Amino acid sequence: MSACAESLNPLAIPVCRTDPCFLDTSALYAVFDRAQSRSAAAVAAWEELVRSEAPLVTSNYVLWELTALLQRRLSLEGLAALQEFVLPWVEVAWVDPHLHDLASGVLLSARRRDLSLVDCASFALMRARGLRRAFTLDRHFAEQGFACLPDVLRLD
Repeated sequence: MSACAESLNPLAIPVCRTDPCFLDTSALYAVFDRAQSRSAAAVAAWEELVRSEAPLVTSNYVLWELTALLQRRLSLEGLAALQEFVLPWVEVAWVDPHLHDLASGVLLSARRRDLSLVDCASFALMRARGLRRAFTLDRHFAEQGFACLPDVLRLD
């Protein structure tokens, strides 16, 4: 099997499994919360991603959102596990004022209540850094043309 795979999304550019991957809140949370309906798909994708040794990137906005979810819905132990077992291998890119303003503008112009500022900041950051794939359960990433791990278009 080739190291590169095509997404079902015709807008997505084929990517290699060793290409850097952006980590989104939805999939990371599902790895910690095994009661989530798509947790098994997220865990399998996470294990594949870790084995691939691809560089992992997330944003301070994603970490803020994930921290709030883990602390409120699960436990401080989940938050400690994130800090100890995940974050040491992840590059945290900070959303600067320019990216924040760009994301805010996209959010307001999209006029969609189901889209968040964190999502829009993630898209802006991914484009600015040339990232083409995301570890996510959020279909918005596929809509934006990013390759998703797991393939969110097959999960529903």
